[in-house]
Amino acid sequence: MKPREFLLLSAATIAWPLPLSAQQPGTAIVGFLSSGSAASLNKQWLAAFQRALKEAGYVDGQNVTIEYRAADDHYDQLPGLAADLVSRQVAVIVAAGGPVSALAAKKATQTIPIVFTTVSDPVKSGLVASINRPGGNVTGTAGLTSELDAKRLELLHQFKPDINFIGVLVNPNRPGVDAQLNDLQTAARAIGPQLLIQKAGTEEALDAAFEAFAQQRVGALLVTADPLFNFKRAHVIALAARNAIPAIYQWREFAADGGLMSYGPSITEAYYQTGVYAARILGGAKPADLPVTQPSRFELVINAKTARALGAEVPSSLLARADEVIE
Repeated sequence: MKPREFLLLSAATIAWPLPLSAQQPGTAIVGFLSSGSAASLNKQWLAAFQRALKEAGYVDGQNVTIEYRAADDHYDQLPGLAADLVSRQVAVIVAAGGPVSALAAKKATQTIPIVFTTVSDPVKSGLVASINRPGGNVTGTAGLTSELDAKRLELLHQFKPDINFIGVLVNPNRPGVDAQLNDLQTAARAIGPQLLIQKAGTEEALDAAFEAFAQQRVGALLVTADPLFNFKRAHVIALAARNAIPAIYQWREFAADGGLMSYGPSITEAYYQTGVYAARILGGAKPADLPVTQPSRFELVINAKTARALGAEVPSSLLARADEVIE
């Protein structure tokens, strides 16, 4: 089977985490476009999305059908997948997995409503005209993901104040990666440590990047905000543990699954809000009238068990700031 043919198969065929019922006659279709793989999309996030739909009266397999499409981390497949959803005449496209999915959907249609989730700076990326007045056919939830990278650097430095080199893992395929790295370099100069940057745009490249970090003897690691690293969360955490590198991530799920620290908003809440907006659009609302939502709360989560495994003691100042300490 050719890769393209595989990617266009239905969610039921590729075993999405939640069951997908066959489309019922006369039901509206919600297209769900993800830059990641079917298997890697978190069940909790999908459950939050579907819960929001259900609370508004839309139940998959009854009065609405969700059509899933996954690029399996091959971003060049997204335009074709988006075009396929447009050809299905979906009522709304939900774009998950960063700006790459949303940009592909926007390029595919200027009329079908699009709701993106956890996109960093949707204005700068060209998705919307402004946060309060999106304009056009696109709205969604701003993730404030890469915008918090400087704060994560600060937290890493607080964890190991005598650190000289901090590794930075980035995906070169991410839109705006050059500006992201420039911002990080500026933040690093303000606190002292030198940044050692490794780029990984595939799962295979992750292994090579961590091997380089180990050879460079980085004292800590910032895993930047990116859908690939998010979808390959277990692999990234395992590589950090194998190389005994203390690392900080964007989402709580990383710390909960064994990463050292995370700092950021709730991605589960973002998926729920995406479902709220998708439901409102199904009910007749226009994307242009729905302001892009932004998170108002950010959580610092520390995995004390992982710290002990690394032979490190978490500074009391960090423990005092933590919203959650996982024992």
